[in-house]
Amino acid sequence: MFSIVATETSVLTFISIPGIAYRGNWLFLQLAIGYIIGRILVSVFLLPQYFNLGVTSIYEVLGKKFGSEIQKIASGVFLITRILADGIRFLATAVIVQVVTGWSLPMAVIIIGIVTLIYSLLGGIRTIVWIDSFQFILYLFGGLITIFFILINMDIRAGELFSTLYSANKFTFLNFTGDLFSDPYLFITAVIGGAFLSFSSHGADYMMVQRVLGTRDLASGRKAMIGSGFFVFLQFAVFLLAGSLIYSYMGGVPIAKDREFSTFIVEHLPVGLKGLLLAGILSAAMSTLSSSINSLASSTINDWFGGEATLRKSQVVSLIWAVILIGIALIFDEGDTAIVVMGLQIASFTYGGLLGLFLLSKFDQSFHTASLIVGLISSFLIVFYLKQIGLAWTWFILVSVTVNIMVTMTSDRVLRLLK
Repeated sequence: MFSIVATETSVLTFISIPGIAYRGNWLFLQLAIGYIIGRILVSVFLLPQYFNLGVTSIYEVLGKKFGSEIQKIASGVFLITRILADGIRFLATAVIVQVVTGWSLPMAVIIIGIVTLIYSLLGGIRTIVWIDSFQFILYLFGGLITIFFILINMDIRAGELFSTLYSANKFTFLNFTGDLFSDPYLFITAVIGGAFLSFSSHGADYMMVQRVLGTRDLASGRKAMIGSGFFVFLQFAVFLLAGSLIYSYMGGVPIAKDREFSTFIVEHLPVGLKGLLLAGILSAAMSTLSSSINSLASSTINDWFGGEATLRKSQVVSLIWAVILIGIALIFDEGDTAIVVMGLQIASFTYGGLLGLFLLSKFDQSFHTASLIVGLISSFLIVFYLKQIGLAWTWFILVSVTVNIMVTMTSDRVLRLLK
């Protein structure tokens, strides 16, 4: 459970979520309500299928149902999504390490990448899960340290401080007014978006499901999956609170986007606490990177090489993916969007298509390979269109899942009629 949480939140939580609270309020927390719902859906609809079939890679489920071509296509989509999304996470890591240490962005990426690669190659998934768990505790502790430091060092009492922030609407986390289709933080939009994001990321993304498959049985896997949703909610609350308190401590002065927390660490924390926070930052970064390297290599071996590989070949594949991840991180640009939202938007382009394939695999009927490919491509294209017309990104996955299933069923029926 801790490994799941450490893998999905990473350093994005550390730097971007406090920044969201600093610049605004807690509306982002509504997504976490949906996360819990999404993990319950995964536990009910997808985990039994994975455990019953005894697969190593979840894309083997698609291979058994639809053939090896679809298995490889789904795995390929996962691989591409993973390197792009984790390239963003690398960028987030480099941003904060650069501010705290004075290193350049490329230097931060390369050093963290090399260190993480070493223990990933030596230990495999067991080592990664255990280290993830310790890293989760370490960087959550970093958020708590920030909260207690500010409460102790502020000139006003905690009750008065919280009252002031509440009056300024800095603690607002429920939003029931706004446009249903363009506002990603309207309550119903955020909860539905969070639910389908979690349903797809924790049900169709091998990096997340890989941890659950390492548990002893389905019951244990369900506990880890659903429990992680509640811990993510708690973690988001901790870092949003840290961001709100930093806003009060620093007087709300304008700071460059996603630099709020790192600026606070550098300018206001004493040396000892600064070191602990840096350890938390590096832990958050490496937990996701190590998981990504391992899942990319595992999916490559199982879905593309048929599961036949020596330890040496597996390590070489891991090395190749690590180099690619580092390269992607070096060419990414920050842009104008909060880094955490950029990461979620990238996932939204492909997660709907992958989730649609897994839902189709639960149908009693079989589908032509061509119709499945047409449906998958349609699910990707519709997201580009939705982005162009300004629909809130929280709707992307629900719409793309629906389009994937409808287009696949329609095109399959047309192919059968033509035959």
